[in-house]
Parts: sequence; structure tokens; C-alpha cells
Amino acid sequence: MYVVRPVERADIGALEAMAAVTIPGVHTLPRTRETIVAAVERSIASFAAHVDIPSEESYQFVLEDLRTREVVGTSAIHASAGSNGTYFAFRNDVIQQVSRDLNISHSVHALTLCSELTAYSHLSGFYIRNRDSAGVEAALLSRARLLYAVQAPHRFGDRFFVPLAGVTDSDGQSPFWNALGRKFFKMDFLDAERVIDGARNRTLIVELMPHYPVYVPLLPGDAQAALGQIHPSGQLAFNLLTQEGFEADEYIDIFDGGPILQAHKNSLRSFCGSHVRQVESAGRAAGSPGADEPVNYMVASAEQNFRAVIAACPPADASQVICLPREAQQALGVSPGDSVTCVRI
Repeated sequence: MYVVRPVERADIGALEAMAAVTIPGVHTLPRTRETIVAAVERSIASFAAHVDIPSEESYQFVLEDLRTREVVGTSAIHASAGSNGTYFAFRNDVIQQVSRDLNISHSVHALTLCSELTAYSHLSGFYIRNRDSAGVEAALLSRARLLYAVQAPHRFGDRFFVPLAGVTDSDGQSPFWNALGRKFFKMDFLDAERVIDGARNRTLIVELMPHYPVYVPLLPGDAQAALGQIHPSGQLAFNLLTQEGFEADEYIDIFDGGPILQAHKNSLRSFCGSHVRQVESAGRAAGSPGADEPVNYMVASAEQNFRAVIAACPPADASQVICLPREAQQALGVSPGDSVTCVRI
């Protein structure tokens, strides 16, 4: 069994090991011990903070294998993107051009620097060990942070977005960056990522990036082909997020051209499909005569002591209770009679 819980200081070593094997160009995980420690401390303070309006809070979670007590994954959610600045992205636009004299009308794909994602809640930092063989624990890690937002809506905005890493080659070079960003920043993609430290809200972005629409047909073919495409390491996250209800196509990342998925919370399964239920101990064994066929639920304990697990339980959609196995209750730190939030996987 796996559990998702808030990060702790004792997890710093495990997070360092994860950062050491991440793919070059994937910018959503802190890479150095200094930035990892800062992220963990910020998360601990955010969970402890009394929040009225979402601001600079950042919540980091880890996936723990309860059999080995190893931390095998992490994910994060930031309360308000650009809270200490402005979050920049490229918006996909279509510009209509018409010549009445020549009787010609056509549409041109253009990219426009925008700040429309500022103040959206921002999912990031999804990483799981052995992602190619990962099972339902990957869905648990990705969706648990949204279930926390369900429990604590005052801590987050009504809209969410997720940037995914774009296409880079074996040397970590981005064809989109080489065609566009490099001409304004005068540095390689990886150097620019190090300078910006993964942020998309720095003043130097608006100082250096083009302020006028970029006509996509003027970009080289490999840069056009990279627009909105995902780095292979991001395919699992993309699949989980689109199943959750996120959509792509409107925005792309200003550095590598990767897709930015976004959605209103009412379009997400974790919000519209979750229920609060009272815990009851599992009774009849699943599969015995007359027992309901078990269903996989993601179940989370209360915001103050947040934990999330996946448990096979009898259907609870039309009931006021959810029958949890003992090991699930222990992982969540709950007892019969306690309230939990649950949603079908």
C-alpha cells in the first residue's frame, strides 16, 4: 500500500536522490539541496499557515511505500501562480487577415506573450520512481493534491493549470527555444533554465521576450513541430491529468513550447466526483456471496492531518459510509466514525 502525505524534513535526502535522476530540461523539481530544503520549509509553513486568500503558499506531497517506508514520488501545488510577480506564458492565437482587393482571407497561427494564468493555482513537481511500470499509485500521487484542494478550497483559486515539459533532444536542447527564446536571451536552453531557476514570473522575461505576436509560420519546421508536444517523461502525467479533466491547446510554455493544461475546478473529477463519507470497518470479504463488487477509491483524511490512499471498498456513492480495510484506516490515521473524502479512481 502507498500513502500520499505532506512532505517532512526527513524526506529531504529522498528528494535529493530523485532530483539527481530527473531528465534535463524538466524544470518543475528543485535540483540542489539548497532549493530542496527551501521548498520543504516553505511547504511545512504553508500547511501550518492560517489562510484566508490564496497567496504565496506552496504545498508539497510525497508518495511513501508503506511496505518499505521509502519515499518513491513527489508532487506539488502552488496556491497562486505569480503571487510575487506575474506568471508568463504564450497564448495560442489565430489572427485573421483579409484583403478585399485580392479577395483573399486566411488565418495565421500566432503566439502572444500573456499573463492570464497569474493567480491560477499551479500544479507542478510530479515525479514518480519507475514511472514506466507505475500502477494506481501514480494516479494517487497526481490526484491527491487536488483532493487536498477539495478539502481546503479557501487555500486555492477556482482555476488550475499544469505546465508539462516540452520536447528536448539528448543534449537537453529545445528546438523551440533555439528558434525563439535564444534570440532574445542570448544563451542556451539549459543555461536559461538555470538562470531563471524554473520560474515563469521573473521580470527579465517580460524585459527580454517579444512583446508582439510571434507568427508561427515564420519559425523553423522543427520548432513548429515541437509546439505543444510533450517530453517523453511527461506522458504519464499528461494521461493522468487529461483523465482528471484538464485540457491543453490554449497556452504553451515560453521556454520549451511544452503544453500547459488548464481547467476550472468544476470540470475536474476530484471536485465534481468526490464525497464526504463516514468511516466504517470493512465487513464481509470482497467477493463473498452477496457482497458488492469492490471499487477502487482514493480516500483522504481531514485537512489538518492530510493523508491519502487507494482502497478497494464496496460502492459508497449512494451511502453515507465507506467501508475501509484496517490497513487503509491505519495509513490514514482514522477510526470508525471519522469523516473522510473519497472519489473513485
